[in-house]
Amino acid sequence: MSEAIEQFKIEVSEADLADLRDRLDRTRWPDQIPGSGWDYGTDLGYLKELCEYWRTKYDWYAWERELNRYEHYRTAIDGQNVHFLHARSPVADALPLVVTHGWPGSVFEFYKILGPLTDPEAHGGDARDAFHVVCPSIPGYGWSGPTTEPGWDVRRVAQTFAKLAARLGYSRYGAQGGDWGAIISVHLGHVDPEHVAGIHLNMVPAGPPAGAADPMEGVTPEEVAGFASYGEFEANETGYQKIQGTKPQTLGYALTDSPAGLAGWIVEKFRTWSDCDGDVERCFTKDELLTNVMIYWVTHTINSSVRLYCESMRSGLFGPAGARLEVPTGCAIFPKEIIRPPRRWAEASFDVRHWSVMESGGHFAALEEPAVLVEDVRAFYRELR
Repeated sequence: MSEAIEQFKIEVSEADLADLRDRLDRTRWPDQIPGSGWDYGTDLGYLKELCEYWRTKYDWYAWERELNRYEHYRTAIDGQNVHFLHARSPVADALPLVVTHGWPGSVFEFYKILGPLTDPEAHGGDARDAFHVVCPSIPGYGWSGPTTEPGWDVRRVAQTFAKLAARLGYSRYGAQGGDWGAIISVHLGHVDPEHVAGIHLNMVPAGPPAGAADPMEGVTPEEVAGFASYGEFEANETGYQKIQGTKPQTLGYALTDSPAGLAGWIVEKFRTWSDCDGDVERCFTKDELLTNVMIYWVTHTINSSVRLYCESMRSGLFGPAGARLEVPTGCAIFPKEIIRPPRRWAEASFDVRHWSVMESGGHFAALEEPAVLVEDVRAFYRELR
């Protein structure tokens, strides 16, 4: 483990892929109540179809080449390997931008937006909107490898990413993210405000304003509906949080050993949290779903990835950051996002300079609505360059 920034290439052995195919071929499937579909969780018929495609048709090496189109590096920070994809812009004075994924995502989520962000002119945009993009794998995820000690919560991840930006020579940079990436970006603004130019969030972690006599004052009917949908999520869709936040090791045995189990655990979230109306392949191809799952599988990091829930819950950092963030903030509100707070609530937590309400899209904005997300990021940072 070295603190030097060392170039890294993604390489998965054929032996690992052969082992994967063998495990898929020997899957012991559970039963399912006839006609129940996705009502109890991942549908058996769909998962069988997806895993058969994975075993017989999916081409990992094609996606490995896609990911390796960009420069990858690793460096040790605070005793932990940190992998990051570094997509530099041809525009020399482009603004550095740290883009952070969430769970159950990965750096793969951003493959559609890297070109437009780094080279806008080549994608019909203005060169003045260019970014040097840094996409780190959260410690415990992907090629950052497993974390090996307690305490890797969202604040520590943010501190690590601030050190990474400094190590890259970026004295002024932006941050962007959804899911954990949004929460980490908020903490990044708190721990490194003198260098963070602004944060752009496609999930806005904000609760009711502290001390407000009536937290619903000034909230529109549309915003009430968004808040109500989060109540439904809390009631029916948070079982995974309870498990990952309390007993991640117990879950890790099954998900590390069974590729079908891993796919079932992850793909259900892509279906439930996206704007797909129940048809997950309306938003994502089989190859996209499986490439994201593959990153957890080939790096053996599903267990350490879910520990982020446990560490952040134990440190009291699961959810909104608490203190108001004074760093300029841009908010992109997608209609099927899990958390869609009223603007008034967001303004109590952030210095909101930009607020966009989108017509479509969900939790995985960079994959679902890449062009819309890119334009919103450009628009927000245009005023901060």
